[in-house]
Amino acid sequence: KEKPMLASQENFMRITSRNNEKIKAFVKLRDSARARNTEGLFVLEGARLCFDALESGYNVQELFYTETALSRYAERVTALIENSVAAFEAADEVAQKLADTVNSQGVFCTVKMKETAEICPSSPKKYVALDGIQNPDNLGAISRTAEALGVDALIVGGGCDIYNPKALRASMGALLRLPVISVPSVLPVLQKARENGLPVLSTVPDSAAEDITTVDFSRGVVTVIGNEGNGVSKEVKAFSDRFITIPMGGKAESLNASAAATITMWEMMK
Repeated sequence: KEKPMLASQENFMRITSRNNEKIKAFVKLRDSARARNTEGLFVLEGARLCFDALESGYNVQELFYTETALSRYAERVTALIENSVAAFEAADEVAQKLADTVNSQGVFCTVKMKETAEICPSSPKKYVALDGIQNPDNLGAISRTAEALGVDALIVGGGCDIYNPKALRASMGALLRLPVISVPSVLPVLQKARENGLPVLSTVPDSAAEDITTVDFSRGVVTVIGNEGNGVSKEVKAFSDRFITIPMGGKAESLNASAAATITMWEMMK
């Protein structure tokens, strides 16, 4: 990766006002996907998550930390200070404005986005496509499971922004480490996957679809998980090669998107 400039002494300062322009800019990035996309920056909160970004090859632009955080997480905060373009000590009341959590660790940073990943021309590869997933907790949990099970990449089309702070926290850093193809719609990526010989399988709550436990995933595949309320979109269904389903007992008609994705990925990767 391009090595960032080290934070120089003149960039060190203590911020005591909640109305400081840098604080306002951070909050805007935290709260607005549009601002994040415009600036090409996103924000992180927490010593571990900020350090994960650094370890994963991201360029940390601005670091904000409290005196308590520097004492408590000395090794990680020091490494972040040394590898950030600029670092600022924030007063406790300022940190409260930056925080998106109740019990903040007092460590925050703005980070430069990376270019989105792409479909790999070599196969077999196994991808999971999320078609309009809205809930940031679901997005985070799915990415965390995808990394743990060894999915080659996550395709995120529409729905929740992959840089949503809640999604990043729920992913425990997986969204920073896992290859993610982030696009407005999954359809163009599905088309490219098919051109590379990968079948597109959509998960549906339909007993007439193929039982997922009988599907052979060994030659590579893209499986699609749909929106929490509406499932896989009509357009993606029309494009799909086949439909697969998770057999269910009792009176359950469908599964939570994260639960469905977890079972699907387990079957894909076993």
